[in-house]
Amino acid sequence: MRRFPSVKKNSDFQTVYKNGKSCANRLLVMYVYQTGREETRIGISVSKKVGNSVVRHRVTRLLRECFRLNREQTDSGLDIIVVARAAAADSDYKKMESAYRHLCGLHNIMKESK
Repeated sequence: MRRFPSVKKNSDFQTVYKNGKSCANRLLVMYVYQTGREETRIGISVSKKVGNSVVRHRVTRLLRECFRLNREQTDSGLDIIVVARAAAADSDYKKMESAYRHLCGLHNIMKESK
């Protein structure tokens, strides 16, 4: 079984924060940075402002699933950092996916939007 493609190192997070472009909506903030890799990776950041550990982990799982199901429509060779806002704690999967796809559209990284 392949590992989930995620950004793990703090240095990679800092590179995306400093050099990437950001867009935001009510639920999420998304940073996108073009890398030379062949696959797209995602990093998820959910702070304690969102809620307790159960809520934070639920938001993380929802975001990971949004990324997994929309990976084929997303361009390759990107590092994507998604930061959850406090309003994300109360949202369900449909709202989360809608917010995720909205930000992908703003960044123009969806293959069908080009």
